[in-house]
Amino acid sequence: MYTPRAFAVNDLVELDRLVARDAFVTMVSTHEGAPFATHLPLLYARDGQKVRFRGHWARPNPQWRGIEGQQVLLVVHGPHAYVSPSWYTEPSVHVPTWNYAVTHVYGRVRVFEDIESLATLVAELAAKYESSVGSSWRFDPAAQHNRDDLRGIVGFEFNAERVELKLKLNQNHAEANVRGAAEALERLGGEQGLAVAALMRERLSQRGKSRESRDGS
Repeated sequence: MYTPRAFAVNDLVELDRLVARDAFVTMVSTHEGAPFATHLPLLYARDGQKVRFRGHWARPNPQWRGIEGQQVLLVVHGPHAYVSPSWYTEPSVHVPTWNYAVTHVYGRVRVFEDIESLATLVAELAAKYESSVGSSWRFDPAAQHNRDDLRGIVGFEFNAERVELKLKLNQNHAEANVRGAAEALERLGGEQGLAVAALMRERLSQRGKSRESRDGS
């Protein structure tokens, strides 16, 4: 991923936040000599620098066949929003842009098909996402019809080898431009714009703290 230094982030806490916001990711691998992508809800865990995702494909999805041994890419999508130069202090000397947060995670996949592991995975996924919508429904791994259904999926564990975090939030602009763009996005409203504006203000606050630290104030 092309990431200018101003937009590169090394703190994996930002990955935690992006996944917590939206764990529906894009998995990209190679199948029959060409790029192949699947969009998946995943379970995420991090222990220090160790990052792991778990999920499953529908068995007819060919991505799982031959994926072991490949370097696989997971794209974790964050909020994004259009930014107009009219929101800056000198609109005539700037151009439109798009602000966004995204993470590319590279690693290897281990495939599993045993019923017990699949049952555990689906039960955890169901508990996580049913709770998020206020539902008490849970997957019963002991029910025979559920165990039969598990034969229609293939599970995987993805262990990260490299993480690229990119927060493109006008860090290369003067503070007045960042504030102007954030204020405009807040006026427009909408989930995406408000999320981007919040990230912009957060990074701007960190810029101020870094300057104070350098100045010794």
